Amino acid sequence: MPKPCFIPTRRQWLAVGALTLAGGPVVAQSTVLDGRRFEGVFLQRGKTSGDADTLSFKDGQFHSRACDRYGYSKANYRTSAAGDAITFEVETVSAKYGRLQWKGVVRGDKLDATATMLQDGKAPLEHWVVAASVK
Repeated sequence: MPKPCFIPTRRQWLAVGALTLAGGPVVAQSTVLDGRRFEGVFLQRGKTSGDADTLSFKDGQFHSRACDRYGYSKANYRTSAAGDAITFEVETVSAKYGRLQWKGVVRGDKLDATATMLQDGKAPLEHWVVAASVK
């Protein structure tokens, strides 16, 4: 007779996450940043000013408010944790402007990220985001 399938509870997932923080990096789609929101600036690499942005993580999805006007979607995010850092990766898509590949790190109340714009036939364009947690 086959063994019953183990389905972890939310508490068990949280325990695994805590152990992961103490042990080493694990990459998976995650909700570890869910409920967090960060306000800051989104600017093109080499520029000194940019657009105000609010980055949020909710229900396993990432959202950049500054990218709404360009038609970029919300998207599932993936995280890994090591020490006091939670890294995240996500790709958002706009029908008109292509893809944004996000790679960032959250340490405490600070978020630092790059968003690389990928468009067919064009060189990648890097953007930076620096933001602080909003309660």
